[in-house]
Amino acid sequence: MYKVFVNDKPLFLTNEVIKETDFQFFLLESIEVENLIVKMFQNKVQKAFLYHPDEKVLLKLFKEKIPVAKAAGGIVYNKNGEILFILRHGKWDLPKGGIEKKEKKKAAAIREVEEETGVTGMKITAKLQKTYHVFKRNGVYKLKLTNWYEMHTDFDGLPKGQIEEGIERVYWAKPEEIPAMLENSYENIKLLFE
Repeated sequence: MYKVFVNDKPLFLTNEVIKETDFQFFLLESIEVENLIVKMFQNKVQKAFLYHPDEKVLLKLFKEKIPVAKAAGGIVYNKNGEILFILRHGKWDLPKGGIEKKEKKKAAAIREVEEETGVTGMKITAKLQKTYHVFKRNGVYKLKLTNWYEMHTDFDGLPKGQIEEGIERVYWAKPEEIPAMLENSYENIKLLFE
C-alpha cells in the first residue's frame, strides 16, 4: 500500500478490497484521478482508496494518470543530535527540492539542503522511505515523489534560509522540541518521524 497526501488528506493506493466506512473507494484503472484530487482540494473528499489487484503496478498506474516531479531531501543531524528544520509558508518542513536532469538522487538531496539552509559538509548515512504528495503549480496537479536520506554534518556556522524558496527560518531542533513542531507540519513529514 502507498500513502499519497493531497492537501494533507490521505489517498491510499491499495490491492486490498476494503469496506467503505469513513472514506471513498475507487477502481484505479477507471477513476479520473484529477477529478478526485480536485474534490480533495475542495474538501469534498476527506480520504480515499484507489484499488488495483496487482500491488506491483499500483504506483506505476497512478503515475501514468498524473505528472510526476521527483525530489530529494534530508533529515540532517548536527553533532549535538539536533535536526535541521525549515519554516516555509508558516509550517515546519524539512529541506528538499527537485532533482535536476541527469542528477543522482543523493547528490540532489545534499545540494537542496545546502541551497535551502546554507548548511554544508553533509554525509549521507542512511536511505529513508519515500513520501508522496500532490501539489498544484501553474494550474497543473503533480505527484511529488521525494527520496529522503539521513545525513550528518559538523557544520558550525549560522544556517541561512533561501528567501526565493519562501524559507522564513532555519532551525536546529532539539529532539524534545520535535513533537510540538510536527503538530504544525505536513503529514508526509510526520510519516518520516513515526
